Amino acid sequence: MRDPSWVLLRTHRSFRRYWLGQAAAGAGAQVTAIALPLVTAIALDAGPAAVSLVAAAGTLPYLLFSLLAGHFLQGRDQRRWMVAADLAQCVLLAQIPLAWAGGWLSVPLLAALTFASGCCALAFGLSAFAYVPSLVQDTNLAPANRAVQATRTVTEIGGPGLAGMLVSAAGAPGALVATMLGHLASAVGVASSRPWQGRNEVEVPEKRPTLLSGLRILFGDRYLRALTVHAATYNAAEQILVLNLILWAVQQQDVGVGAYGTALAAAGVGGLLGTLTALRLADMAGLGRAFAISLVLSCAVPLLLPVWPVTGWALAAVIGAVMLLRGIGEGNANIYSLTMRQQLIPSAELTRSAGAYTQVMYGSIPLGALLAGVIGETLGVRAGVLLGALGLVVSAVPMLTPAWLRLRDIPVTAPEPAR
Repeated sequence: MRDPSWVLLRTHRSFRRYWLGQAAAGAGAQVTAIALPLVTAIALDAGPAAVSLVAAAGTLPYLLFSLLAGHFLQGRDQRRWMVAADLAQCVLLAQIPLAWAGGWLSVPLLAALTFASGCCALAFGLSAFAYVPSLVQDTNLAPANRAVQATRTVTEIGGPGLAGMLVSAAGAPGALVATMLGHLASAVGVASSRPWQGRNEVEVPEKRPTLLSGLRILFGDRYLRALTVHAATYNAAEQILVLNLILWAVQQQDVGVGAYGTALAAAGVGGLLGTLTALRLADMAGLGRAFAISLVLSCAVPLLLPVWPVTGWALAAVIGAVMLLRGIGEGNANIYSLTMRQQLIPSAELTRSAGAYTQVMYGSIPLGALLAGVIGETLGVRAGVLLGALGLVVSAVPMLTPAWLRLRDIPVTAPEPAR
């Protein structure tokens, strides 16, 4: 049986060009994730507060502007905005090695450049959510999402090693040149792709949309509402789990830093396996049951972490096994969720709804991080791991209704009668 994603890459020239560009950009993003903290800590000789400030600057646009950006970008030429966002990131990132070479790079300037680059990344991501459904036919949407997600997971696994070699060879500021080249390749790939309809068409909404239209769509449909509530709850619980897990494992259970890092790397391997098996699992079990299986792996298996009575390398092995299974579940669920949202949301509201979804999803992360600290300080970090794992289980509840479990394919909303 031929793999549908591989067939799509072989036969669909426009999607192949888009995919190659995203692969290059994904590798460059991994370099940035490693290089920017090193630029702050080594090139600027700054402390943990400055490193945190620069890291937060890159994600702050998602919390502040997702709703506004989705509303603004809706109905515009997504391909042009994606190309513009990539080129803008090239220009912004180029300022870092230039400023470092010129001797005028500072923490405030680095944070400002990172913030601006994060704004561009937000615009690109929201536009891409709406662009991919116009790039391929509906029957190829899930294979297309899987191809992009699988490549992204591969870069997440191999990217840190590549980043380490580049930083060693060219220094942290110089390594950012690789990120610039990745965004340039992405711009070329997007610019050379074409929607399969011949142009980027969208439906005309019956009512004039508002800033809150995306939220109304997400919470007005029972499937989209369940996906949104699950994602927000999952992200908050994950913060509670992960932030307390590292303290409990390393400080109290004698797990070495290297062993802990190796255990966490299993999540990337699991994510790749989950991405590659998502379509086959859905074909065999049906979409609803496949989603339920993925939720058991990603939301229930982490309950094993705080109750396993081992320490040291044995606990590291348990963490690695849990992260592997959790990664498989996340890889499956990401494909199902992305494809469902792209097909259930009206094409006239794709970007606006993506902004609303991102706003809700990212808005729960700082809340989860705050709760992680409060729980860890008051109840202890082991209790924080347990409560975080329980929060993951709670996040799956909206997805385990009889209506979800009966789904064989993505539900299609019946069109309204003509007026």
